[in-house]
Amino acid sequence: MVSGGQRTEPDYFKGFARSRRVPLKVKTKVDSPENLVRYAKSIFTADEYDGVWCVVDVDNFDIGAARVAAARAEIELVVSEPCFELWLLLHFVDHRAHIDNGKAACALLAKHVPGYGKGLDYTIFDEHVELAVERAKSLGPGNPGTDVWRLVEAVLKA
Repeated sequence: MVSGGQRTEPDYFKGFARSRRVPLKVKTKVDSPENLVRYAKSIFTADEYDGVWCVVDVDNFDIGAARVAAARAEIELVVSEPCFELWLLLHFVDHRAHIDNGKAACALLAKHVPGYGKGLDYTIFDEHVELAVERAKSLGPGNPGTDVWRLVEAVLKA
């Protein structure tokens, strides 16, 4: 798995893998979603792993180009709109209203995770993972929306 986030996503997925005792190799690179797909293709091979995933935020990026690149490279693209913090928020509340940006998402999350910053303690999320999966599945496309549940389910089934 390759993440565009420097700390939050890697902290979450490393904690998830440890807690659930599942194999998950986590790499990070701060770049556009399309470049993350290229990076993932260069460091992971389908022969080596059951699947290769890129976890990205919408932010101000061209997600369409990243989707095309991912499909060509046979890489699963996991998109959160507006950002990964939406996935974290879904562990605590069934949020369905538009979120203006990452800063607003962090403020919403801080109501449930006092002192939330970039970086996190996965253990506070662990008992609510399945609930977050169900909530994320029920969201439609657009803002708010996240595909993180697809990666979580795939890893748990591996």
